[in-house]
Amino acid sequence: MSKVKMESYPAIIGGEKVNGKGTFEDLDPSTGQPFAEVARCGEAEINQAVEAAREAHEKTWRRTTPAERARVLHNIAELLRRDHEELARLESTDTGKPLTQTRADVAVAARYFEFYANTIESFYGDTIPTQQGVFAYTLREPFGVAAQIIPWNYPIQIGCRSVVPALATGNCCVMKPAEEAPLTPIKVGELALEAGLPPGVLNVVPGFGEEAGAPLSAHKGIDHLAFTGSLEVGQIVSRAAAENVIPVTLELGGKSPNVVFADADLDGAIPIVVNSIIQAAGQTCAAGSRLLVERRVHDEVLERVAERFKGIEIGPGLEDPDLGPIISEEQLERVDGYVQQGKGEAQLLAGGDRARGDRLGGGYFFEPTLFGGVSHSDRLAQEEVFGPVLVATPFDDPEEAAWMANATDYGLVAAVWTRDVSKAHHLAQEIRAGQVFVNTYGAGGGVELPFGGFKKSGHGREKGYEALYEYSQIKTVAIKYGK
Repeated sequence: MSKVKMESYPAIIGGEKVNGKGTFEDLDPSTGQPFAEVARCGEAEINQAVEAAREAHEKTWRRTTPAERARVLHNIAELLRRDHEELARLESTDTGKPLTQTRADVAVAARYFEFYANTIESFYGDTIPTQQGVFAYTLREPFGVAAQIIPWNYPIQIGCRSVVPALATGNCCVMKPAEEAPLTPIKVGELALEAGLPPGVLNVVPGFGEEAGAPLSAHKGIDHLAFTGSLEVGQIVSRAAAENVIPVTLELGGKSPNVVFADADLDGAIPIVVNSIIQAAGQTCAAGSRLLVERRVHDEVLERVAERFKGIEIGPGLEDPDLGPIISEEQLERVDGYVQQGKGEAQLLAGGDRARGDRLGGGYFFEPTLFGGVSHSDRLAQEEVFGPVLVATPFDDPEEAAWMANATDYGLVAAVWTRDVSKAHHLAQEIRAGQVFVNTYGAGGGVELPFGGFKKSGHGREKGYEALYEYSQIKTVAIKYGK
């Protein structure tokens, strides 16, 4: 039987398509079958990409005006919108996410280019009043070569979230997408060249973590490093950055709570609570994976959530169901391991098993799962499962709710559901998280809203105007004049 010919996706280095030291197969998690061949980069390609970025930075990109950079960024946004459906379908096939979600991801990716194109021209330094006869001012300058290591759950959106402010501030980039879902970042690299981005300004180097990610994070030629992914890998990346004494932006795990008070609009809250854990099959650092409910409405809320879970449509991403597959067999087994342990520790209210059926074939599907009676100290309540698994715990008053919300090592996102404005403000101040939402969850991409974690959820901020500070360094100039 002849092998089906698959489309090939090269690396983008110095404006050229590069095959790397070989290729690897990219799997469709909805079927478990390979559908693309991707360039497999190693240390040689990483060196080549860093050199190309350095040359482009020194010769062209850092010398461009903000207006010139803005023009190119706008051009890329237009091409992303032109190819919107193609990119959404590619992202859906690569990640298994429902088409509705990947269409939104592509729209957000385009918005990153538009937002930073619009803001970079107003990103100024300051003048500083000082002693007589001295004129002092500050400049915001790029670091030089910025490296981005991108996860598989939101490849186009997080890729653009990390790369675009770096480009806007005059850095050149080497982006390493995850081996599980590298295709749309490669396409962004191709579209950037079509839009007029000079060769070498954005390089895309797909490959495995130990072969491409490790040498990139430890490379002495990079000046700034951004990583989004697990806590364990983030610690490795941090050590590599520390060795080279370069700044690092880390967005790591989360165990984010939805805190539901008895006075909340439950009809409005429950659909959003459910969506916050099934979005991307729960494979997002910002997933609403904990449900803290005031005891007076605890049973009602769990009953309604469980009923919704039972009605969720599961299927291949391209069929646009409510819930797509887990990214890989390895991740599916990890999720299942947490759930099977949880069955002996808490009350299973919905789901709890791998989803099977003729329609699902050999894909990596897992039922949306709800546990009640989970202690805040249980493994299910403390560790990031990264799947469609929601754990619920009751509380009695706002102080206990705030304590429970903070009772993990993570602090990325939280939501508070209440009609009481004073209570909302109080909880927003007490909860240690980078983003706190009230009567909503998430922000549809939230390009304008600074994003990042407290505690072991990471440090540094992406999105919004804050990202421009993250990707630039300040220089102070003082000039003495007169006698």
